[in-house]
Amino acid sequence: MAMDAATIEKMIRDGIEDAEVRIEDLRGDGNHYAAYVSSPAFIGKSRVAQHQMVYAALKDKMDEELHALALQTSLPK
Repeated sequence: MAMDAATIEKMIRDGIEDAEVRIEDLRGDGNHYAAYVSSPAFIGKSRVAQHQMVYAALKDKMDEELHALALQTSLPK
């Protein structure tokens, strides 16, 4: 079962304090998304650690309901 963009966005916002999140459905199929996440919680963390935070916010959905996620993280401007 596929996840919708709103659910992905909510899970990331709930899991990462003050996150700014933008989700794009890359193919229009509800299975291939891009997530752009910016948060002050990323300050001082490596890119790998930032991505791990996003994956933790998505819990076990990456293996089950979410097929593909292109992830880009950044610090707030």
